[in-house]
Formats: sequence, C-alpha cells, structure tokens
Amino acid sequence: MNVLSCSINTIKGLYDISGVEVGQHFYWQIGGFQVHGQVLITSWVVIAILLGSVTIAVRNPQTIPTGGQNFFEYVLEFIRDVSKTQIGEEYGSWVPFIGTMFLFIFVSNWSGALLPWKIIELPHGELAAPTNDINTTVALALLTSVAYFYAGLTKKGLSYFGKYIQPTPILLPINILEDFTKPLSLSFRLFGNILADELVVVVLVSLVPSVVPIPVMFLGLFTSGIQALIFATLAAAYIGESMEGHH
Repeated sequence: MNVLSCSINTIKGLYDISGVEVGQHFYWQIGGFQVHGQVLITSWVVIAILLGSVTIAVRNPQTIPTGGQNFFEYVLEFIRDVSKTQIGEEYGSWVPFIGTMFLFIFVSNWSGALLPWKIIELPHGELAAPTNDINTTVALALLTSVAYFYAGLTKKGLSYFGKYIQPTPILLPINILEDFTKPLSLSFRLFGNILADELVVVVLVSLVPSVVPIPVMFLGLFTSGIQALIFATLAAAYIGESMEGHH
C-alpha cells in the first residue's frame, strides 16, 4: 500500500510540474483545446509577409528576371542546391518542403528583431517571434520527423525498418533512441538560440543607451539566418538519410 501511495503521489507531482508555465500567455479556446493565441497571431503575420512578398514579386514574371523576381529565383536556386546536396538526385519533390521550412523560420527569426511586437498590448503575455515559443519549434521538428519517415517508407516500404538493426541488432535501442533525439535537438537548438538572442538584446537595451545594442542586433540577424539554414539543412539531411539508408 505504501508503494502504491508513493506511486500515486509521484504521478500527482509530475502532473503538477506539467502545469508550470514560464511567463504569461494569451490563450484562445478552440473547441476543447487551449492554444497560445500570440503564437498564432505572429505566425499568421509571418505567413502573410511571405505570401504578400512572393505575390508582389512574381505577379508579372519576366523572361529576364529583375528586382523581386530575381531575388526569389536566387532564393529558390539556393534552396534547390541545399536540397540536392543533402538528399541526392531525388531531391525535386522535397524542394517545396525544405523551402517552406527555411523561409518560415528565416522570416520568423528576423521578425523578432525587426518588427516592433512589444508595442502591441495583449490581455496577457506579449507578442514575439514565432520561433521564440517552444511549441512552434517542436511542431516544425515533428513535421520534419514525419517527412523523413514518409520518405523512407515511400521508397523502401516496410524494409525501411531494417535500418534499426544495422549494422548489428545490438544497436536497436540506440537506433530507436536516435529518432527521438533528432526532433528534440532540432526544436531546442532553434528555440534556445532565438530566445537567448532576444533576451540579450532586451537586457542590453535596459542597461545601456540604445546605440550600444545595435551591433548585437545585427549579430542576432546573422545568427537567426544561420539557424534557419541549419534547420533546413538538417531536415534535408535526415530525409536523404532515410532514403539512402546510411548514417
């Protein structure tokens, strides 16, 4: 009975810990689910920026691209190169996925530094870059996991699961654990870097004159772009790995 009582108390303690929150959040009640409203708002803004920019840039496509069309064609070529390098000759069908990941994360990261989210007041919490919320980065990482499982199963069928016992069945637990650590590392790397960058800028602005944090803000823009590239490159590498079956 004592063991059972201790187990119940432990479960209750874990449940209480799961309810702990860092900061305040603006919630929306959608059906039976409670979602972070501020994340949806900023994500919709980022999506609107992307769609609006592309629509304006390519509304009158030219044979010899100029201006915005030239820029977006360069971005597309860059994403194709990354996809081809990591996935191989069958990269074509994965360019839209890798490109969407890269552009959404890139614009989300930059929005945290360039858009004045703080001036918009909410009943609770505050607006920030979508990637400044762990829910966003976990969702992106889980989408990547679904993508590379889909890629492997589509190409190899059930024989795809044979990779878990290669090169020896002894490594089965480690190979399974690897599929759990991939989304964890993707999500926490992106979340941690963006959160740390915004916190550093906020602290410097509060301690020193406004002109001093400007170099840090430029450095933050650079690292934000690098984080988007790292995420997209790793996503493409995982997809290529699942299709080729090598580590």
